[in-house]
Amino acid sequence: MPSSPPRHPWPIGFAVACLRAGLYVLLIAGCGQLAYLEATHFPQSRFTEYGLVELAQSLVLAASAALLLFVRQVQRALPTVTLLMFAFIACSLVREQDYWLDTQVARHTWKVLVVLIALPALALVVRWRHRFADEFRHYSNTFSFGLFASGVLVTYVFSRLFGRQSLWQAIMQESYLRSFKNAAEEMVELLGYALILLAIIELVLLARRWRLAQR
Repeated sequence: MPSSPPRHPWPIGFAVACLRAGLYVLLIAGCGQLAYLEATHFPQSRFTEYGLVELAQSLVLAASAALLLFVRQVQRALPTVTLLMFAFIACSLVREQDYWLDTQVARHTWKVLVVLIALPALALVVRWRHRFADEFRHYSNTFSFGLFASGVLVTYVFSRLFGRQSLWQAIMQESYLRSFKNAAEEMVELLGYALILLAIIELVLLARRWRLAQR
């Protein structure tokens, strides 16, 4: 693994930035359109564990985990930071399968798997804490980190507060339906996961620029 990336990677051109922004807009718009498709064509399973949005969440997390492995093992960039990020994403992916693991395997299976993923990763990061701190100094000032932090805040903070049953009961009062709450929470969660995926795509591109700069 390289010790650290170069301090001044090649800048991104304006045209390339616009192209990437356009593609990201299409991805986010696709998430919104997916919710519309589920609501209009799959009324029996909409916004449940069997729905398209739930499937999309798992696919986005799986893609994010695969890209992080690519950055760490193939591009060989930020090995300690990407290890912690991968463990976080992998735990989130397992958490999304809690219904299936609890019903098809055994109750609390997902919790055991999360512990088996998280503890070794945390132990290695603590062991290599000086390397982690050095890598994080490089990563924390990038666009990728900003997107990743935004995705985490949207998914794990805002969606939980926005999806509270008491909030939707207060808004809808006697017209309250749980399906509205589920739709709101699941869509915000998908948005957060999409931001995390975009952050990791940016990290892949950043690692590529670092390798070119090193040459």
